Amino acid sequence: MRLFTPEAMREADQKAVEMGYPSLLLMEWAGMKAARVYQELFGHRPAVVLAGKGNNGGDGLVLARHLHLAGVPVRVFAAEGQGGDALLARRALEAHGLEIRPLEEAIWNREEVLVDALFGTGLKGPLEGFHAGLVERMNASGLPILALDLPSGLPYSPHVQATATVAFAAFKTPHFLHREACGKLFLADIGLPKALLEREDLPEIATPEGLLPLLPKRPLTAHKGSVGRVGILGGFRGEGLRYAGAPVLAALGAYRMGAGLVHLVAPEGIPLEPLEAVFHPVQAPALPSMRVEALAVGMGGGPWGREWALKALEARLPTVLDADALHLEVAEAYRQAGIPAVLTPHAGEAGRLLGVAPEAVARDPLEAARALAERTGLTVVLKGNPTVVAQGSRLSVNPTGNPALATGGTGDVLAGAIAALLAAGLPPFDAARLGVFLHGLAGDLRAGEKGVGLLAREVAEALPRARRLLEGGQAPWPFSRV
Repeated sequence: MRLFTPEAMREADQKAVEMGYPSLLLMEWAGMKAARVYQELFGHRPAVVLAGKGNNGGDGLVLARHLHLAGVPVRVFAAEGQGGDALLARRALEAHGLEIRPLEEAIWNREEVLVDALFGTGLKGPLEGFHAGLVERMNASGLPILALDLPSGLPYSPHVQATATVAFAAFKTPHFLHREACGKLFLADIGLPKALLEREDLPEIATPEGLLPLLPKRPLTAHKGSVGRVGILGGFRGEGLRYAGAPVLAALGAYRMGAGLVHLVAPEGIPLEPLEAVFHPVQAPALPSMRVEALAVGMGGGPWGREWALKALEARLPTVLDADALHLEVAEAYRQAGIPAVLTPHAGEAGRLLGVAPEAVARDPLEAARALAERTGLTVVLKGNPTVVAQGSRLSVNPTGNPALATGGTGDVLAGAIAALLAAGLPPFDAARLGVFLHGLAGDLRAGEKGVGLLAREVAEALPRARRLLEGGQAPWPFSRV
């Protein structure tokens, strides 16, 4: 599954028409699927359809016709000057006796649901004047809003704050970069050829079916030395062992992702957890003799972070570089040595590495992850909402995870989890996208039970369940297909 820009989606629509797919048929499917979602969410609650003059407005008029035929009370307010398929959709609606009033007269009451069919992906710039005021009125109404394809106004402000959004044919970048504005997401198949939707030059969206083949198998003859051993190097002795729990959480993440054995190399005095780990207490960053297949480095390292990373380099093993190990000179050393490494920055750390403000990274994480992967030559996991995995020209956008994961230590758990998958033999890009998906799914599972107040170790404890769900073909997909 690929993540389209609005421009790429318009291009796919045009190619479909050139291939012989009637554009009016695509509009009919879009409106029909959107009407199905409306009824699933709101039943027979009265609808107010607000339609623009373009194809998004036409989708809304088709929806209005299908709702009317299903017995749902519908009032329609539409822009003047519609042409092409939208005009045909308008005539079809009028043929069923529905009155279409000017958009400028739009009013609603407390019993109704608003349908946003104003602009969709057809917007060229920020809303102004009447349309900006209309969107602000819609948001202030407190009524449920169903957006067709994309909440109108995105990616600018003001924009519609939708209760739910029906994406047509494919998800677009604003669906992931502005998830809060979209509400519950539905993906509607409107009949576009699959060949037009599988463009390898676009970012992928991680899916359970795409990740399942990557999951390491554990044969009956498995033992702790055959399923992947991980070394965790981190912690800082100064300042009263500040962040002493970080390497411990990474070790827990590695074990819960399936590592057979975890070696924990950290300053004396850190908690001796998990009890199953092999401990190597040190006075300063060091690389003790140990048999492992992958490393995770830098968690809670403070001023020792750079030195931890350079010590780990001596092992010449696949490595996750996290937190205080994230430095450009460290990344360059790993690249020059030809060591497969995964960088796991959050927006602040990525901004420091790229020389830009964290806000710029958060505004366009796809471009930031791509730029950092290009600069370092390594695999990048840019943590956020969404988390993006980048390697060379490849981008993978993760759909799992939730705001409850915004708590100390969850990144340490993730670093250990990815290291466990590296130790099991997965290439860095695959280990990263599988680890990120399962980590986010574990967070979703636990947040569903606890909500805000989730602890990092609770996320780690849910990793086996997340893995089991994926393995059994039961991993929940956070969006609905129609």
